Amino acid sequence: MKILILRFSSIGDIILTTPVIRVLKTQIEDAQIHFATKKKYAHLLKENPYVDQIHELKTKENELITKLKGEKFDLIIDLHHNLRTWLIQKKLGVKAFKYDKLNIKKWLYTNFKIDQLPNLHIVDRYLATLAPLKIKPDTLGLDFFIPEKDEVQNNWLPLTHQNGYIAVVIGATYNTKKLTTNRLIELCDRINQPIILLGDEHDKFIGDQIYSFFENKSTQSINEEEIKLQLEKKAIIFNACGKFNLNQSASLIKNANFVFTHDTGLMHVAAAFKKHIFSIWGSTTPKFGMYPYRTTFVVFENTNLKCRPCSKIGFKKCPKNHFRCMNDLTFDFNLTN
Repeated sequence: MKILILRFSSIGDIILTTPVIRVLKTQIEDAQIHFATKKKYAHLLKENPYVDQIHELKTKENELITKLKGEKFDLIIDLHHNLRTWLIQKKLGVKAFKYDKLNIKKWLYTNFKIDQLPNLHIVDRYLATLAPLKIKPDTLGLDFFIPEKDEVQNNWLPLTHQNGYIAVVIGATYNTKKLTTNRLIELCDRINQPIILLGDEHDKFIGDQIYSFFENKSTQSINEEEIKLQLEKKAIIFNACGKFNLNQSASLIKNANFVFTHDTGLMHVAAAFKKHIFSIWGSTTPKFGMYPYRTTFVVFENTNLKCRPCSKIGFKKCPKNHFRCMNDLTFDFNLTN
């Protein structure tokens, strides 16, 4: 059977489809698994042994559709379920199974705090899409495959971090899903161990501020008087933001003792490696079903706010201008295995 899976974005969402890819490939005899996604995310699946072919959406949908028509698929699994994927299904004229995005229930929850959401992870909702095929979900969790060339060697790291470290993911797509710089400093001080900061090039400046604070160097935009705690300033920081590609960042996560992360793609990378995760939630909520999958995790969230969740994806700034969902978080944890 020749099967096309549709999921065009983004990093975390595509990683969350990997159990679907795996069970289709391993439970359907002679299954050929094709996956269509945006060009910038295709690398996420390049090393996946359960994917036979990747189809990239570059600029024009019609070019992709023409290519897909030539494949003569038997079935489409639509894990994106939007207007674009509906158009592809219509043009290909192939039977399709679509997952339920629960958009109405999410809208009711974010706008009126009416919670009708099922207590079910999005991966299990993805897998439920396969019910007509009599596919049985497995218990193996998420997949993330790192090419050998991107496995970070211990000697790539500072000597201070070669005997173990905590990974702290400081980035996220939207600001209301991220701790402020001052709060990140508080968190790092609370961890008080060698720490590797992870994020992309856009997070490098904040990473440098955190590093400078703990190195007792000047910081231009951090008002240390605003940090209420008496900080020990003993954390040893390595700012890896922008210094490693995604696969290399995944390798750093795989080798970390613990992972602290916002609601972002690297959280799901950490889940794929069965790390002990401390997940930090601001304007979004684990109730949307995208918490760490099949791994040990602790949730930090402010459940005492009537305005939360204010969005299913996040905003550039707090709509209420107080940002209490992050500013009032308590970092209560114990770093023991």
